[in-house]
Amino acid sequence: MIIHSLVEDMIIGLLGPEGTYSEKAAIKLDMKARLVFFDDLEDVIGSVLTQEVDCAVVPIENSLEGSIGITMDALKEYDIYIIGEVIVPIRHCLLSKGRMGDIKVILSHSQGLAQCRKFIREHFRDIEIQTTGSTSHAAKLTSEFSGMAAIASRESAQKYGLDILADDIQDYIENHTRFAVLGNNIPEPTGHDKTSIIVHLGHDRPGALHDLLGEFASGNINLTKIESRPSKMGLGDYLFYIDMEGHMSDRNISVALNNIEKIVDWVKIIGSYPLGIKK
Repeated sequence: MIIHSLVEDMIIGLLGPEGTYSEKAAIKLDMKARLVFFDDLEDVIGSVLTQEVDCAVVPIENSLEGSIGITMDALKEYDIYIIGEVIVPIRHCLLSKGRMGDIKVILSHSQGLAQCRKFIREHFRDIEIQTTGSTSHAAKLTSEFSGMAAIASRESAQKYGLDILADDIQDYIENHTRFAVLGNNIPEPTGHDKTSIIVHLGHDRPGALHDLLGEFASGNINLTKIESRPSKMGLGDYLFYIDMEGHMSDRNISVALNNIEKIVDWVKIIGSYPLGIKK
């Protein structure tokens, strides 16, 4: 199990329609769960806040295109936690009812299009490109017109009766997306955990970031990620999203977080959860 204390008959919210990479992540999380599909990420996140679902699976980071802003911003704005993570290999295909020469429009989610820039530029330089709410939505639309093609998963081809015209078309073979499992309560430690926080340094001063990072070094805490994002409170003002090995209940992490609170404007714990494994 990726998450401790999964409820029986769990309900998972995720981006739809059927055939998304989010669905692959949700099935990997719990094969027996009931899946509830939503049209956009905001609705998926909202379903956790309203407790319409037990948890939600949302993309948070891609190895080619970086972090997903909607998810990152939601973790700052709402009382919601990362309670687990699932890492899914992304293998994009070009899907269509027609042939390569019939294609006049290519559809996909913005991330799918961005991850296949080289393929599109090489083979479809003058073709119209349109974004959709998800890769599977692109596949569903494509199933209605022979002049359309979708960039989506192999599972979407099977789901919507499309032919695979080209396989593994992403720009780089090492393409993975990390999906965050969102919930309302932080799970108990497993011994193989990760903690995620957001920090706002406040007033800029020499050595502020050095002092922050020094607290982790003093506690022998391994940071697995540090990323800055605009705070939306003014130009040049940033938040730092930090991931570290260990659970927030571990003594060294607890001490470090207490010390950090004294030297920054504010710090928010956005999750302490079992590590995902990339297979």
